[in-house]
Amino acid sequence: MADEATKTSGAATSDAPATRSDGGAREGGPRGPRSGPRPGGGPGGPREGGRKFFRRKKVCKFCVEKIDGINYKDVRLLSQFVAESGKIVPRRLTGVCTPHQRRLSEAIKQARNIALLPFGGR
Repeated sequence: MADEATKTSGAATSDAPATRSDGGAREGGPRGPRSGPRPGGGPGGPREGGRKFFRRKKVCKFCVEKIDGINYKDVRLLSQFVAESGKIVPRRLTGVCTPHQRRLSEAIKQARNIALLPFGGR
């Protein structure tokens, strides 16, 4: 209580560092000022060992295996494209092409309506 009475309202003392709303200090944060890139190599930076990360291009499972029809009764196949929370996994994560993703989502919705797949999380 005594400390609150001695401080002026709204003014910061000169010895306290000015902090941002996200909690970090203005001058580089709690561990001091930043100096150059991070050791792990940020976006586009070199990784340990001098190799860049190689991401394999995702290919459509249905095109590769030549699966013509996506059936709503094939629960084992459909459940591969449904997350733990019950959401349909987007094609940027699965690599399924656009026409097959449309058919896949329709089949998942049909399977949900007749209780072959859950709507929500498990």
